[in-house]
Amino acid sequence: RIDVADLAAASGLTPERVRAALVRLGTSGRVGYDTAEAAYFHRELPYDAQRVERHNPRLRSALALVAAGAVRLEGAIGTVTAEDGHVHRVRDEAGVLSCSCVWWAKYRGGRGPCKHALAVRMVRRGAAVERNMVRVDGGAR
Repeated sequence: RIDVADLAAASGLTPERVRAALVRLGTSGRVGYDTAEAAYFHRELPYDAQRVERHNPRLRSALALVAAGAVRLEGAIGTVTAEDGHVHRVRDEAGVLSCSCVWWAKYRGGRGPCKHALAVRMVRRGAAVERNMVRVDGGAR
């Protein structure tokens, strides 16, 4: 049984960040969730961890946007310029994302974040990680 509060305290992360990591680990088959116990547990499934990305088109598209440098952060607003030149604005209000794209207007986050919101979240988290990196002998650690 994985206790979110204990793991958060031991890792120095917020409980929300631990839950998000557990969800990611769950989609890759590393942890499971027992609904009767309302708790996560350790498990290993025998399949390719990259399968999640192959079967999630929004995640693949978000990774491509990040790799192409299409995301620009300006405070609480993220600007994503798509390959076709369309500009989408992603607003982050207290950790809740919204986007100006058609997909977001149709589903309002009910089917998860759009590719633009995912890309902004990835860049924002990457920027936070880079700010917390310590330089040692010319390298990052």
